[in-house]
Amino acid sequence: MEQTLSNAQKDAIQHKDGPAMVLAGPGSGKTLVITNRVRYLTEKCGVSPASILVITFTRAAAGQMRERYEKLCNRRGVTFGTFHSVFFMILRAAYHYTPQNIIREDRRMNLLEELARREKLPMEEEGALSDLAAEISLVKNEQIPLDHYYAACAPSDVFRSLFRNYQQRLQSEGFLDFDDMLVYTRQLLTERPDILKGWQNRFRYILIDEFQDINLLQYEIVRLLAGKERNLFIVGDDDQSIYRFRGAKPEIMLQFPKHYPDAKKILLDINFRSTPEIVAFAGKVISENENRFPKKIRAVRASGEEPEVLMLGTPVQEAVYVADYIQKAMREGTSLNSFAVLFRTNQAMSLYAEKLLEFNLPFRMRDKLPNIYDHWIARDIFAYFSLALDGLSREAFLRIMNRPLRYLPRDLVRLEKLDYDQMRAFFRDKDWMQDRISSLQTDLRVISRIRPFAAVNYIRQAVGYDSYLEEYAKERKLPLQDLTDLADELQQSAAPYATYKEWMDHITEYTEKLEEHLQEQIPDEAITLSTLHASKGLEFDEVFLTDINEDIIPHRKSVLAADIEEERRLLYVGITRARDRLHILYARERYGKSMEPSSFLPEEAVEDEP
Repeated sequence: MEQTLSNAQKDAIQHKDGPAMVLAGPGSGKTLVITNRVRYLTEKCGVSPASILVITFTRAAAGQMRERYEKLCNRRGVTFGTFHSVFFMILRAAYHYTPQNIIREDRRMNLLEELARREKLPMEEEGALSDLAAEISLVKNEQIPLDHYYAACAPSDVFRSLFRNYQQRLQSEGFLDFDDMLVYTRQLLTERPDILKGWQNRFRYILIDEFQDINLLQYEIVRLLAGKERNLFIVGDDDQSIYRFRGAKPEIMLQFPKHYPDAKKILLDINFRSTPEIVAFAGKVISENENRFPKKIRAVRASGEEPEVLMLGTPVQEAVYVADYIQKAMREGTSLNSFAVLFRTNQAMSLYAEKLLEFNLPFRMRDKLPNIYDHWIARDIFAYFSLALDGLSREAFLRIMNRPLRYLPRDLVRLEKLDYDQMRAFFRDKDWMQDRISSLQTDLRVISRIRPFAAVNYIRQAVGYDSYLEEYAKERKLPLQDLTDLADELQQSAAPYATYKEWMDHITEYTEKLEEHLQEQIPDEAITLSTLHASKGLEFDEVFLTDINEDIIPHRKSVLAADIEEERRLLYVGITRARDRLHILYARERYGKSMEPSSFLPEEAVEDEP
């Protein structure tokens, strides 16, 4: 075993008592270090396996480590678990909870939706419910006094009311959510020194993986458990902290040496995964961050290809380039499992899924894929087309009659089939309302005579649908550009088609193919599509990073210095997924608007269009 280890790995594995911080860069063998340190403690130091607690962030990682350790040592007894499973174990012992007391995620989301409707909060926007749930989690994990909290996803008084009602419902129905597990555990260990002492005696050695992802509440509980013995062994990489939106704080890891001044600090500085060229490129990118532990990571593999940084005309051309490249490589015998295509957001995945389906290239997805054609903005646009082409759909008329606002009442439409003469008669004494109906008819006639791309543009500009989106965003405190970007993407998808029927046929075919793809068993060989967030912990022979443009990464919502540094860490995570070859793609323009390459890219790496 020891002959295969670096000096830094040996140093970490053979640490026995007191606090230690292991900075583990990408591909540096941190799992090997953790499992072998547990082995060292039990076999060389005589520590009882029952005295050791290993905490990870996912059940899969905990299971993997347990299996690896038990195979290595042929013994059991060490506790491997996630933060939540460990804290629930503590609560169960004190309060006799059962798994039935943990609210299921679907039940939780249904409850939040019910309470949001009661508060008249709009939840139809994609991700609105998830944002609400995340903000409730943030308040709990940060232990923010509710009366002093100003919400981002809703008016603050509405959010406070909803939060209190949510907690009351959980308690009255005997439930706790995952955040409550942390809150209640901290409360228990703080208020009951006898219980705390019992767990401190039980777990004398605590090891934590992916420490950079820890939040404040988790850290406080871990420090309580570590107690006076302070046998806290943390492993992580501050450069890979990418979950601030979940409450993770890289500052906690940066401040660890202040909380434990005598902590041993070990840098696993060898990247065994990637070529020297990829490691050097990643180092250039991340070195621009200021709030980090300075570190020099080196590679031990043989030299390989320089990362490709390539400008293409549009995102569509990016997607075609990737699909064509992979198809050629597959014909030459390269396994599709070698390839990963990574995105800043899951919405960006749609375009690539569409192109890969066209190229008959199988893929697997690490994230849920939203179908742009199912979005309410798409349904609004399609309703205009429906009215323009047959003019008889009552449902379509009801959908868009006040998008934009025309002050038309619902009881205007009394029949299943539309009759514009009857509508005008309804307003016989109001010439201006008759004019609005006539104007809508004129717009629909224009829409029926032009190509889909021009028609979507006409609906947005001449009819005033973009103005409606502006009012919608303002009223609901949503970023307007999120809505207009989606409308832009929809409009761009219409560009290749001469008629509405051709476009609809394409949408139907794509949707059916996508459904089939999602329902079929993924082949043994498939390309991986993933957001940058979901790619963490994975590695591939060849990686494509897409849309590496300013305002995408760093995202336009990132304003604070801490946000910008997190975005740079996110790009760093993407870069370091690649073993052999890395392709970084950015577009010259997007939806007719000029785009700049990401400011995170080293100047010398940015190339001209091929």
